[in-house]
Amino acid sequence: MAGSGLVESLAPHIERVIGKLPRRVFVLTSAPIWGLWGKDFLTSFAEPPIVMFLEPGERHKTLKSVESLLRQMAGAGGDRGSLLIAFGGGIVGDVGGFTASIFMRGIPYIQVPTTLLAQVDSSVGGKTGVNLPEGKNLVGSFWHPRAVFADIDVLATLPDRELRAGLMESVKSGIIRDRALVRFMEEHAEEVLAREPKALEKVIAASIRMKAGVVNLDERENGLRMILNLGHTVGHALEQATHYKQLLHGEAVGWGMIAALYLARERGKISPKQFDRLEFLVHLYGPLPSLKLRTAKVVAATGGDKKNVGGVRRFVLPEGIGNACVVEDVTPAELEAAVKYMLAQAAERS
Repeated sequence: MAGSGLVESLAPHIERVIGKLPRRVFVLTSAPIWGLWGKDFLTSFAEPPIVMFLEPGERHKTLKSVESLLRQMAGAGGDRGSLLIAFGGGIVGDVGGFTASIFMRGIPYIQVPTTLLAQVDSSVGGKTGVNLPEGKNLVGSFWHPRAVFADIDVLATLPDRELRAGLMESVKSGIIRDRALVRFMEEHAEEVLAREPKALEKVIAASIRMKAGVVNLDERENGLRMILNLGHTVGHALEQATHYKQLLHGEAVGWGMIAALYLARERGKISPKQFDRLEFLVHLYGPLPSLKLRTAKVVAATGGDKKNVGGVRRFVLPEGIGNACVVEDVTPAELEAAVKYMLAQAAERS
């Protein structure tokens, strides 16, 4: 469900989905989000939920954090009838969903995403998980939220950098499966970046609709769903290579899409004209942060991506505009050339 005023009227919305609220309701959030929206969040609850905090940043998306949350829930009397509400960005949603999936062998949870990235991508689809030093999201589960409540109002306090990072996932959505969304984002960039409600809502709705449609056809990523990972093979490698401290996830995906577009052009899957158009679109919703990395380090980090099977790197490439495919025969030389091009672009724009 998407709309305005959802945070301050959340409890009755949840009860319409799951029935009467259970004895123990837990909320996982971050201190900055709670400071901005905590008072509004509590408005509709007759009994205040138990609030737990996760430190912001990918470096806290770990098994250690999950263990701490599980122990807090157990210590507070949580049981199999408890409910967890993930109230925050994508990291809170991923960690909250994974925690819910393993506490008492699985309890229901609700997603209340507060970033554009979470609203258009990570809150939809049931993927949960945490990182290991060896790679991103290597531990996780498929655990669908009972409902997702995306309140457009909370985006008003979202920093501009995070807004743009979230829009990278919408750019991705258009490239892989929605030519009309690509055209809309090209023609209405000024309105979208200015947060004009009608423009932003159109982008959010199209992105959610695209992802939900793909997930319904392939819930556990055995085939079609893998196209949602455009830009993620190199993007995850960039996050790992920078120790999850330098780039927002959407920014890493943006640079990863540049590498994928280059590879697609070299393989003839998109024309030079299409390459120029799509590369321009990625940068239109930037600027993307500069990168100071060695090619070899980024290439090596792609080896830890969870999409790889049997040592084969799986790569998502666009085929024209509004279509994509998964390839498993990208050579080391091709990958190195794509990463070199991406890093050269980053240096040129820094």
